[in-house]
Amino acid sequence: MKANITCVVNDVAIPNSGLLSEHGLSFWIETEGVVTLFDSGTSANVFTHNLTNLGLNPLKIEAVALSHAHYDHTGGLGVILDQKPDMRVFAHSDIFTQRYSLKNGEYKNIGMSKEIELKLRRADLQLSNTSTQILPGLWTTGEISERSEGEGGSANHFIRDENAWVPDCYRDDMSLVLDLGERLVVICGCCHAGLLNTLFHVKKAFSKPISIVMGGTHLLAAEKAYLEYLIEKLEENFPGTRYFLNHCTGESAIIFLSGVLGSRVTSFPSGSKITFE
Repeated sequence: MKANITCVVNDVAIPNSGLLSEHGLSFWIETEGVVTLFDSGTSANVFTHNLTNLGLNPLKIEAVALSHAHYDHTGGLGVILDQKPDMRVFAHSDIFTQRYSLKNGEYKNIGMSKEIELKLRRADLQLSNTSTQILPGLWTTGEISERSEGEGGSANHFIRDENAWVPDCYRDDMSLVLDLGERLVVICGCCHAGLLNTLFHVKKAFSKPISIVMGGTHLLAAEKAYLEYLIEKLEENFPGTRYFLNHCTGESAIIFLSGVLGSRVTSFPSGSKITFE
């Protein structure tokens, strides 16, 4: 299969590229000439600016997949749905649960905006908690239900359960799997379910070696001891895997991982592109 993946939005852009950066993530995934958009960054302005500067026509998008409901992954979605209101959108069934962050004693909405939610509800929704094929060779992971390893969460994140505030378990968190035949590429949004949990889930579901992991892995606040443990588990279970990391992975974690794994770890800012033959 011929495929290429371009980072449209990220916290960091390639220097002097003319691209804008923001805390958010979006990937343009083209498989055999058909485009799937994975997440849409934080704002319509940055999303559309970067698409234009990268020469990517949003009208070519045939499907959208959402890693989860947070604002920094859904903010540009309205741009696509305005042009294609009946777009096929793949997501977890919990995608419409409102997400909140507790700051200074107040619960602030950190999910998608009401305007985007209304547009999304009118789209051709493909909601599933199990792994679903988007296009030949491209799948959602489905819900990462087994979480024996650490998760990528925040103690300040909550949802409403009837009349009570409860910690957000991020059940809507999903990644994508690109099946290249003999090997897999795992494309992560935020990995709130945890990087190791996600990779173990993919390994069990697809029974093929994972050659590349891309995207946000929620290691921004990870301590050295956990990063050392993570590397040990990755090398034990996924030897030789390469990592193209960005967004909530955090620069310090990328530097630490590359210090141990060398050139197998690299950052993947906005404007970066990788091609698979």
